[in-house]
Amino acid sequence: MASVSIFILSHDSNTFPPSEFADDSGLLAIGGDLSIERLLNAYANGIFPWYNPGEVIQWWCPKERFIIFPSCIHVSRKMRKIINKNSLQTKINSDFPLVINNCKMMRENETWITAEMEFAYNKLFEAGYALCVSVYDNETLVGGLYGVTIGKCFFGESMFTRTANASKLALIHLCETLSAKDFLFVDCQFHTEHLESMGGQHVPWDEYKRLLKMGLTTLAKYES
Repeated sequence: MASVSIFILSHDSNTFPPSEFADDSGLLAIGGDLSIERLLNAYANGIFPWYNPGEVIQWWCPKERFIIFPSCIHVSRKMRKIINKNSLQTKINSDFPLVINNCKMMRENETWITAEMEFAYNKLFEAGYALCVSVYDNETLVGGLYGVTIGKCFFGESMFTRTANASKLALIHLCETLSAKDFLFVDCQFHTEHLESMGGQHVPWDEYKRLLKMGLTTLAKYES
């Protein structure tokens, strides 16, 4: 059985090896940095960083992806009642630093959101290439999610909830907002039962690449 090489990236170039060279687990390369330019190049090729605190940066590209088509988000009867009750409020791009920090703190003992990652995605947001959904109970932040947005593609990174159903509400609001703007997909990266219950589905790599190419006709920033 042929061995698979894991590529080592330098700080001098933002290029990546072809995504197809990732191993069976999805690991493609290690090293490099989390500059805006490298992150944009990574996501535009279906690659994302994911590693534990204290480890070298690891770059992943699973060959089968789990995505949600925004117009196909599943809203249960229970969630529809919660939405109609209007007891929680949702906002786009409000309190991004606080949303990502809550995602980090809620997984304090098992988080991949290192201080380096937190800093990098805040910079992406300032540059117009990241988006968050915030959920409030009155003025208190109780849930939310964030991810990267390029062209008509959204690449989900993390979500959190401090009250029942807040993260579901954030995802529903995200998909309804993206659907209205003709976004092609929400890249969930990996499967979870929670995301499957919300409408997530596996797509093979060739189909993911096709959607990615369609969505990235320009590296456009998100416009509210």
